[in-house]
Amino acid sequence: MVSRTVSTVRLRGHTLRLHSSPGPTGCTEPPFVLIHGIGMSHRYLDRLHTELTATADTYAVDLPGFGPNPAPGPTLSVEDYAAVLLDLLAEAGAAPCILVGHSMGAQIVTAAALRDPARVRGVVLIGPVVDRRRRSVWRQAAALGHDSLRELPSANLIVLTDYVRTGLRWYLKALRPMMEYRLEAALRAVECPVLVLRGSRDPVAREPWCRELAEAAPHGSFTEIPGQPHVAQQGAPGAVADAIRVFLAGHRSGVGDHSGPEPEHPTS
Repeated sequence: MVSRTVSTVRLRGHTLRLHSSPGPTGCTEPPFVLIHGIGMSHRYLDRLHTELTATADTYAVDLPGFGPNPAPGPTLSVEDYAAVLLDLLAEAGAAPCILVGHSMGAQIVTAAALRDPARVRGVVLIGPVVDRRRRSVWRQAAALGHDSLRELPSANLIVLTDYVRTGLRWYLKALRPMMEYRLEAALRAVECPVLVLRGSRDPVAREPWCRELAEAAPHGSFTEIPGQPHVAQQGAPGAVADAIRVFLAGHRSGVGDHSGPEPEHPTS
């Protein structure tokens, strides 16, 4: 049984929750930090959290306005979320680390890597948004509706209950910054290794878009999890964790200093 400690932290006037699990005794690997997407919380990352704890210390964050946290007054930009996340990492002593973001969380971890490269050893983008070819609220909503037909009941239940807890008002306030953030441009300046990962049946983060992102990053790789939809970490947490470990192993000599050879872009 993986042990977890939950702490509530107040930073920059915002409330966050940090879910922490120790890795193996004597582990020297950089910790993993998991960041959820819009409307969500740590809960749909729990299975991946457990898998990654077998390798290293693992943290999952509930961002301001999501999960049990009260909504901030003003709208927060992607860069605002990144700033408060970096403060949280410093507070927890969880840096340098591997940042793992799902959906909108992929934007936030990218912004964090740009803001403070010294604290980020690598970035994993699972089901990243928003595809520049489909940058409209209605197309995103249609893709999410399509995706719900492919998800496990457990994933749909978590998504629905987290959306209800977030509430429509804060969801809509967070939606505009997500739609406006240009992930494809931001990745061009990310110095650390980047893994772009999608489920092969994900209608939100489509293959051409994800390959484009991997190619935009100076040290980018791409991989797919066969048969999985948008919330791949719920349906195949072991496969997602394994893909992350393979990615990190390929950059072992170059993580942090980028002196190692560039990996191929595998599809697994």
